[in-house]
Amino acid sequence: MLPMMPPGTMPPPSVPHPHSVPPASAGAVATPAPVTSEPVSELVPSVEQTAALGPAVIEALKTVFDPEIPVNIYELGLIYDVIVDAEARVGVRMTLTAPACPAAQTLPVEVREKASRVAGVNSARVEVVWDPPWTKDRMSDAAKLQLGMF
Repeated sequence: MLPMMPPGTMPPPSVPHPHSVPPASAGAVATPAPVTSEPVSELVPSVEQTAALGPAVIEALKTVFDPEIPVNIYELGLIYDVIVDAEARVGVRMTLTAPACPAAQTLPVEVREKASRVAGVNSARVEVVWDPPWTKDRMSDAAKLQLGMF
């Protein structure tokens, strides 16, 4: 797990920021890459595999934090669905707080990596969806309490 830093601070130059993008070559115009998203619709959920692996996948996803909000993405309500098929392939449907979220390029990649590292999981893919749109109502009570939203 990455250490939390106070908002507005950056790590020392020798430590790369966990959500940083390598600098572009001199003179190159940086264009944002599309959000990494892989459809999960081809996965047919397995009740048995979801019961066996789903809780461990969710625990792994609770270690992923938006760099600007000190709450994990599961408690923020960004994870819409965790699907596990009969071949132990995991599909995660998630959203972001906004389409222009600064972590749009890194969070889905981190979610896929964390889900794929769960013991028993053969592979993982992440689909970023925008419908239904994320609202503060999707946050858990614990997240609202932590952020002072009660």
